[in-house]
Amino acid sequence: MRRKEKEITNREDIEKFLRQSKVCRLAMVDGDKPYMVPLNFGYSDGCLFFHCAKQGRKIDLIKKNPNICFEVDELIKLNKASLACDWGIDFKSVIGSGKAQFLEDSKEKTQALHAIMSQYSGRTFEYPDEMLEKTLVIKVVIEEMTGKQS
Repeated sequence: MRRKEKEITNREDIEKFLRQSKVCRLAMVDGDKPYMVPLNFGYSDGCLFFHCAKQGRKIDLIKKNPNICFEVDELIKLNKASLACDWGIDFKSVIGSGKAQFLEDSKEKTQALHAIMSQYSGRTFEYPDEMLEKTLVIKVVIEEMTGKQS
């Protein structure tokens, strides 16, 4: 990281920020171009979890290449000024990478869905078998990540 004074070096602080965030942008490779989508997610035990339909562009891309990049951020405060060059933003962000995998086991899917629902509600739910069968769950094991704040 070029601006070391802005780096969040404490892993616990980065993980706390991930657990509080509401949108994760997931980037994949589409031939020689990036493709990124904003998603609801859950964070637990060094992994990100996403749910979606069983078909679509991101599914096709992950099947071809499971290497992904992710980003979460929070705009804390917009700092206005009379001169354009004096404007700024107080923010936090985390960028990382890992490998995506599709969960097939009902127990693993349920645990992942608990992580997602807990991210937004602080609680867990029951998931009927027919809904588990219709839902694709993606797990990303995080290989590296960095945090930054201003």
